Amino acid sequence: MNALNRYATLAALLAASAITLPRAAAAQATRADSGAVVQVIHRFHEALTRGDSSAALALLAPDVVIMEGGGVERFADYRSHHLSGDIAFARAVPSTRGPVQVVVSGDAAWAWSTGVTQGTYKDRAINSSNAELMVVSRVNGAWLIRSIHWSSRARK
Repeated sequence: MNALNRYATLAALLAASAITLPRAAAAQATRADSGAVVQVIHRFHEALTRGDSSAALALLAPDVVIMEGGGVERFADYRSHHLSGDIAFARAVPSTRGPVQVVVSGDAAWAWSTGVTQGTYKDRAINSSNAELMVVSRVNGAWLIRSIHWSSRARK
C-alpha cells in the first residue's frame, strides 16, 4: 500500500469514527431516556395501585392534560375529582399491561401500551381491553407526565 492509499484509508477510518461515535452515544442516550420514561409510567401506575396520591401527583406536570371517557381534566381537577376514583379502581381491579413502546425526541417522549383489566368494581364485572398514550417531557432533568389519554372497551 503506498502512502497515498494509507492516508486515504486513515481519513476514511477517521471520518467513519466521527460519524459512528456520536450516533452510538445518541442511541445509548435514547435508550436511557426511553427506560426513564417507562419507569415514570410504571411508577405512576404503582402509585395508583398503592393508593399513594402524593406519589402519583408528583409524576404529573403542573399543566398535565388527562383525557378519559370523552372528558378532559387539568391537574387541579384530576387531584380533586378523578384521582381518588382511579386509585379505588386500580386497587380493586387487576390490570395487565403489555410492553410500553416509546419514542423520544429531545426532551419530549410519547409512550403507548395496551392491556387487559379484569375483576369486579362496585359489584360490577370488569373485563376490558385498554389503550394508554402518555406524553412525557424532561423538566429540569426529570421526566414528568404532560398528558394521559386512556380508552377502553369491553372484551368479547
